[in-house]
Amino acid sequence: MAKAGRSFRSLVVALVVPLSLTLAIILVFGSSHKYQALANHFWLPPLWLIHLASLGSSFLMGLSAWLVWAEGGFHGPSDALPLYVAQVSLSLTWDPLVLKIGSARVGLVFLVVHFGTLVTCYKKFRRVNPAAGDLVKPCLAWVAFLIYVNSKLIFI
Repeated sequence: MAKAGRSFRSLVVALVVPLSLTLAIILVFGSSHKYQALANHFWLPPLWLIHLASLGSSFLMGLSAWLVWAEGGFHGPSDALPLYVAQVSLSLTWDPLVLKIGSARVGLVFLVVHFGTLVTCYKKFRRVNPAAGDLVKPCLAWVAFLIYVNSKLIFI
């Protein structure tokens, strides 16, 4: 029973921390009048959808990281934890960088690095727990879509 309680607490922490950080970034930097003015283009998703998908991606990556942690994948000589931390950091950086500041060129560089980090997380996580690797796939799709959107923002 005690082990189940520890597991549940660790799951809550693994989900709440990235979700809280993402929500804080959205609340502090998420309202961009520049982006909303551009959002009349049919290929630009509305701001609420970007924020909702970012929260969903944070949730999936937190759950994936917890599955890897539960299997012992963050212990020992593994680079899975630094990759996960880098992925979280990169995902938190894009929103204010592009949507608030308007630096689409730098944002594109961050997204490409973020995509590469996610691919590496996918490979590392999949080795530890195949389900954890599968949870990274929607995040890869989301970042690939953001790369498309971001590249369109450069030419507007």
